[in-house]
Amino acid sequence: MKETIHRVKASTQYKREHKADYGREKIDILYEDEDVVVILKPTGLLSVPYPGSKQRTAVDLLEKIMRSCGTWSQSHRPFVVHRLDRDTSGVMMFALNEQAQKKLIATWHNSVTERIYHAVAENPRDKKKQLANSGTIDDPLAQNAYHVGYVPNKKDDDAKTVHACTHYKMIAKGPTHTLFELQLDTGKKNQIRAHLASKGYPLAGDENYRAHTDPFHRLALHARTLAFKHPVTGKVLRFEVAEPEEWLEYVTKGDMHPALPVWRDKNSPYNKPQLSHTDNRPVQLSHKQKSHMDFISQGKLTSAKRPK
Repeated sequence: MKETIHRVKASTQYKREHKADYGREKIDILYEDEDVVVILKPTGLLSVPYPGSKQRTAVDLLEKIMRSCGTWSQSHRPFVVHRLDRDTSGVMMFALNEQAQKKLIATWHNSVTERIYHAVAENPRDKKKQLANSGTIDDPLAQNAYHVGYVPNKKDDDAKTVHACTHYKMIAKGPTHTLFELQLDTGKKNQIRAHLASKGYPLAGDENYRAHTDPFHRLALHARTLAFKHPVTGKVLRFEVAEPEEWLEYVTKGDMHPALPVWRDKNSPYNKPQLSHTDNRPVQLSHKQKSHMDFISQGKLTSAKRPK
């Protein structure tokens, strides 16, 4: 008899029970014309669907709004030009016709004049490895088998990497956390999270990168500013929505007794897998179940299966 296991990602299960709008997140439209639309995406909402997913996305909600207003058509609908991670909140843009999409994608680096993020990160545990107050992180990024970005070490000679460049500035340095302002020269998957974590600054609430704190019960990353040249008129449009005020307050005060995040507490009920039809054979995790683990644990699991 085969053993079956069902494991919901600990942080996901916690949000289901504690996030007031979990599964009912809404978007705010900041600007719309015939060619582009700019929205404010909340944390916890996918930007676009991925194969096999039935979860709500920003595209779905935007299309629903357009249909209700009678402005949706096959040629006039949301077209993707960039993405934000599910747990990243902030300003995001869509094209509203194929011509605008093609132009924005083809001229992205010239069209986008500002793209600024704010983030709260944990201070390094090793005081000797603190970053300067401002600078650039240009370490190349790789992806593991589960599409989580990371900065490979020198021993990973076989890792396929891509160029990534992040400019940072520390807005506020507290006793336990730092509030960063970040600008991207490149927009690679997990770029900010991987770059800061590699320097000892994991973002608060980031399960994948081994954060030790979760003060806001969300990933502390917010796309604050987006400015771009309109694909038709050429006029520069700029949009800015600030991160929650509590981020700066928390950093300034410091958290000397942080609560252990649910995904780090092995005794938490959110980390208890539900087993059925048990026998003495080892549990075999599916790719989907492994994707719920942080990338370090995934790597250890993969390494353990390799012949010695």
